[in-house]
Amino acid sequence: MGADARAIRVFLVDDHRIVRSGVAAYLEQVDDIEVIGEAGDGRQALDRIAAGEPGGGLPDVVLMDLLMPGLDGISATRQIRTRWPSVEVVALTSFAEEAKVRSALEAGAAGYLLKDADADDVAQAIRAAVAGQMHLDDGVARLLADSLRAPRRPADTLTPREREVLALVARGASNRQIAETLVVSERTARTHVSAILAKLDLVSRTQAALWAVREGNTSA
Repeated sequence: MGADARAIRVFLVDDHRIVRSGVAAYLEQVDDIEVIGEAGDGRQALDRIAAGEPGGGLPDVVLMDLLMPGLDGISATRQIRTRWPSVEVVALTSFAEEAKVRSALEAGAAGYLLKDADADDVAQAIRAAVAGQMHLDDGVARLLADSLRAPRRPADTLTPREREVLALVARGASNRQIAETLVVSERTARTHVSAILAKLDLVSRTQAALWAVREGNTSA
């Protein structure tokens, strides 16, 4: 690294200390990357990043686990990208599920790696993020490509919980009855119904009920 170049500042977020230690140990050997902090969950990450902001100590890239107690990695990624647009986030996780990949990228992640990635891939993803590029694990890239080629039905956009709510709507359940059945608040039930209508491009519960009957989505 040239004398005038500044190392890329990286912040590690993972609820397993051994993972943070392993990644940090590798990155310490990379000339152009410097680990400036770490956290064990999303909330702690936000607090520690905020604490470093006044002194110009924001990281350039956050390596973010997705599944953590408290504030998960996807929610933390969204908040980081909203509060500090200059800070890039690269997901580093054990999960290669399409829904998680899409959620992470929609939240603003600039890369998606699996924890069995080669150490060099981690460094490449960090550099790519700083350069405004996206770096995806090869398997994840194939997963997204396959999903784009496959025809998607409107029902594919519904979450498992929304499918449950839709089945209850098809049976004529009110928001209160849905809330009681699923042990959630009435407001949450109403939010689910609104999301279902938006995703299916419908305007009423009656239309949703008819759609569910037609599509066979009537059993919770």
